[in-house]
Amino acid sequence: MGSLTGRLALVTGGGRGIGRAVALALAADGAEVAIAYRRDEEAARKTLADIGSAGSRGFAYRAPVDDLDACRDLAARIEADHGRLDILVHSAGIASRGHAVADTDPAELVRVLAVHALGPHHLTQALLPLLRRADRGDVVFVSSAITGIWPPFSAPYAMGKAAMEALAHTLAKEERGHGMHVNIVAPGLVDTDMGRRLVRATTGVEDIRRQDAASPYGHVCSPEEVADVVRFLVSDAASYVTDQRIVVDGGTF
Repeated sequence: MGSLTGRLALVTGGGRGIGRAVALALAADGAEVAIAYRRDEEAARKTLADIGSAGSRGFAYRAPVDDLDACRDLAARIEADHGRLDILVHSAGIASRGHAVADTDPAELVRVLAVHALGPHHLTQALLPLLRRADRGDVVFVSSAITGIWPPFSAPYAMGKAAMEALAHTLAKEERGHGMHVNIVAPGLVDTDMGRRLVRATTGVEDIRRQDAASPYGHVCSPEEVADVVRFLVSDAASYVTDQRIVVDGGTF
């Protein structure tokens, strides 16, 4: 994709799933990578070790993105520890419980919106001074193909991702004058913990690999295939790309 040497990236949800794959991809392209995680310290340590194996430097910060004070504290620690930030990838996410609107607990709605929409707003806002100082600043929001299909029993998650995308499109227009690139990556079903839980809940299938034959190109999308789109968007190859939503679902929807 081109060298990211000399750039520092922060990836939320970087210990597992798509966030981990993004962190490792950016490290492989030469970036130093900080990851933010909620509570899985063991997964964060493993990601850091693999970043090191890729020949880059990694840093881990425990910071739940659904907490305003935690977002502001994370931004302050990034500035204190590094004094800069070039790339911000919002990958932290949680699933909703699959209830109908009539049966959704209001507390669940608040929690899901906080992770997918309010947290990215708070963290981006707190980090904008650093991103504006970068020679090139990039913000990538990992959303979902759900915002193009609106299936039933998914309102909190779909609402959270829709709000995230609204934030991204608005930010892209506001920050273009500062040389910033802001884009959205919207995966479909991906072979992650969340994807496996979704398959179990909707089909009763325990092994997500059983979905390969019915999937585009003969396999369920991997986290690395999503990460490859992110690494393109923050590379020199995408120097004239901003305010775009790229769907990574193999053409399913």
